[in-house]
Amino acid sequence: MRRPTTEDRVLGVLRWAVISAAVLATAGPLLYGILLSLRPFQSVVSEPLDLFPAPDEATFDAYPTAMAEYGLGGNMWNSLQVALATAALAILFSVLGAYAAVRLRFFGRNAVNVVFLGVYLLPGIVLAVPLFVLLSRVGLTGSLVGLVFVYVAQTVPVALYMLRTYLVAVPSSVEEAAMIDGCGRLALIRRVVLPLALPGVAATALYVFMIAWNEYLFALLFLVADRDRWTVSLGIAQLTEFSVPTTVLMAGSIAITVPVVAGFFLAQRLLVTGLTSGAEKG
Repeated sequence: MRRPTTEDRVLGVLRWAVISAAVLATAGPLLYGILLSLRPFQSVVSEPLDLFPAPDEATFDAYPTAMAEYGLGGNMWNSLQVALATAALAILFSVLGAYAAVRLRFFGRNAVNVVFLGVYLLPGIVLAVPLFVLLSRVGLTGSLVGLVFVYVAQTVPVALYMLRTYLVAVPSSVEEAAMIDGCGRLALIRRVVLPLALPGVAATALYVFMIAWNEYLFALLFLVADRDRWTVSLGIAQLTEFSVPTTVLMAGSIAITVPVVAGFFLAQRLLVTGLTSGAEKG
């Protein structure tokens, strides 16, 4: 047997071993959580080491209990409103800012990229007190609208930083041709730049959505006094109390990942559509 053939076989085996270990390490805890959420709590207490529920004892009762009895369904609805509004506003502002940073000439243009990233790297705890005082004076503490403002201010720098990279790849010759045909700046961004940069816009919007969906510090700071406006991060935190059954905690943890997973599937379709549309228009 030749040496290259032996090396190829050994490397092939090692590759699949590494892939299998990575899948087991990442998907194992998720699978265990799903299986645990399908078991009755009495069965978990009596046989805590059993992994698979018996066919006659598998139940979905923990999910409606987490959604209705512990209010996680309302928390998810609040988070969905906040995350969608944050993603929409952050993308709206970031597209305009990123285009200006890429195409327009102004003083400090070369340093603006570092400034965007530097603002995002500021610890959230540093901004907590000033933001709380500011929203208190305008009467927006304890409201989802105020939380959206905070999240937009937090996510615009990183969204602008990401979109700037995508907009740099848009050919300037296409924009020049559109402007020669009489297309204004805003129409140019809407009709030419956005279709070509749609994959980057979709990826950035999903990233901003995930930040707003999972954020805990500012949600705790502004909404802790009003239980009806709690987001999923606060709702799932209450399920960690000792009195809450483990199956309900697992069911709630699995349920709050569904919107994020659905967002990934939708974003994947948008990425393919955006790439195709950009190729046709280019």
